[in-house]
Amino acid sequence: MHGITSGVRKSKGWEHSAKRVLDVVGSVAGLLILSPVLLVAALFIKVTSPGPVLYRQERIGLRGRQFRVWKFRSMRCGSDQHVAQLMTEHGGGYGPFYKMRVDPRITPVGRFLRRSSIDELPQLINVLKGEMSLIGPRPHVQAEVDQYAPEHHRRLFVKPGLTGLWQISGRSELPRAEAVLLDLYYVDTWTLRRDLHILLKTPKVVATARGAY
Repeated sequence: MHGITSGVRKSKGWEHSAKRVLDVVGSVAGLLILSPVLLVAALFIKVTSPGPVLYRQERIGLRGRQFRVWKFRSMRCGSDQHVAQLMTEHGGGYGPFYKMRVDPRITPVGRFLRRSSIDELPQLINVLKGEMSLIGPRPHVQAEVDQYAPEHHRRLFVKPGLTGLWQISGRSELPRAEAVLLDLYYVDTWTLRRDLHILLKTPKVVATARGAY
């Protein structure tokens, strides 16, 4: 993985320990407090479209390790088979941070789940397991990682997150190059204080649904 070892600014050991404590406490609290939302979302997915409630996908995490990310299913079953064709038709190409603004594979319920970011809530399980953090760059699939420029591999020096600088700065409305720079800036200048700042700003950004599609 292009010599992935360490490139993160050296921080005090207690900051890294505190980040993990924050992840565990936050994910457990989130799963408990949001359990009614999770149950209602699961019910609506089940009764409105055939297929499983949860969607699992292989993503690349810390130091290039592969793990399965959990999401509420927002697309029709078998949609993965058509991604390359759709990206070609929409002139997007396949690469990091690419998302179609109007994706015909998404169900009506799935569109609401994405706009409200509820589809990402099952990733609290990934956070609890230590595969992800509450705050960090979003995890990419292997095909996207394969297209990283050499400097982009610094994204893999930290755990991927549920939210991060990208989310509170515009999400999918940001140009791809700017989104990458935000992730690299986060990795290079990480502090626990910045994590807390991002975490506190996230609910307001989610509520406005800016850049969510």
